[in-house]
Amino acid sequence: MKRLSLQWRITLMTVLLIGVTCVSVNLLLCSSGVYYMDSIADSLRDYGPIVFEDGETAGFDPQLIPPGEGLTIVVSGAQERFRTTNWYITAAITLLGGILAYFVSGHALRPLRRFAQQAERVEASNLSEVRLDEKTLPELRSLTHALNEMLERLSRGFDAQRQFVGNAAHELRTPLTLLQTQLELFPDEHPDILPESAAFLASLQGEVQRLSRLTHALLDMSDLQSVPRDDVILLSPMIDEVFADLATLAERSGVSLSREGEDLTITGSDMLLCRLFFNLTENAVKYNRPGGAVKVSVQHGDGQAVIRVADTGRGIPQELWQSIFQPFFRVDKSLSRELGGAGLGLPLVWEIARLHGGRVWVEESSEAGSVLAVTLPLCAPDAAAEGI
Repeated sequence: MKRLSLQWRITLMTVLLIGVTCVSVNLLLCSSGVYYMDSIADSLRDYGPIVFEDGETAGFDPQLIPPGEGLTIVVSGAQERFRTTNWYITAAITLLGGILAYFVSGHALRPLRRFAQQAERVEASNLSEVRLDEKTLPELRSLTHALNEMLERLSRGFDAQRQFVGNAAHELRTPLTLLQTQLELFPDEHPDILPESAAFLASLQGEVQRLSRLTHALLDMSDLQSVPRDDVILLSPMIDEVFADLATLAERSGVSLSREGEDLTITGSDMLLCRLFFNLTENAVKYNRPGGAVKVSVQHGDGQAVIRVADTGRGIPQELWQSIFQPFFRVDKSLSRELGGAGLGLPLVWEIARLHGGRVWVEESSEAGSVLAVTLPLCAPDAAAEGI
């Protein structure tokens, strides 16, 4: 049966279904017909045997008996009941046939559902790991083979892209660092520089710093796949460490930092997860209002750690909730440039969460502020005990 094509499977199952239906209808109708014929015969026996003039008797012969009112009523009633019963049988067989056809077709189309489930597991991040099963129906075999070849080509293309970005960022990092150092030292070496020149150098220094941050972010994104993710991490100390790193920025912006919730344990890369929380908290501080607040809460839910970063900033339009996780996207380009954003902070957060089996999304946002939520799988109890 596995070697038959989908067309032959459906054909054979349909023939089988029609055959079973026809046999069932035939048996039921015959049984019904025999029953009502017997009832008519029983009614006609009440007329008794036929007696001729010479005294001889004969069996019942409808042609020798003049039609009477009683006989007409008996026959008519039997016919009516027979038609009614046949309609009931037809309706029941039709309903039963529809139910059987539904389950039979579902069984025949099961390979298509398996194919769809395999295709749904394909993502840009697992192109090198996921392959569709080519041991399937003849109609799908060539399509599956073509899709596997396409996935392999896409995987090679993404690998080449990541390698190019990593190499380019690595090559740019050294000259940018040298240029930044020269720009920082130039005012000290030339104290008699004109104010216009000093302002021009400060502008250049700011642009070089922005390029350096962009280069480091690209380098980080290109190296994510190779970072081990087997550290046992307590969330509360990590968030406190992030708060300590951002204390100066928060104080300068007049933003308060607070943490609440449970002390949960997860497994992953200490470096990457620290970067994830740092980026989320830094964004919440940078795009907040003066005198605002940032609150990070940690909760347990369905075997996962749910971390929410709430701020009192300007909010994010709902139509942009998905776009903010795309590389180089900015809600307010002028404000992002003023604050030194490169448009890679949240995409890096999204990628880190995905690599750890979690996800990140905008839970709510309004003029009163925004809440970004992250889910990460909890650490297994034995691993947590061993790590602690």
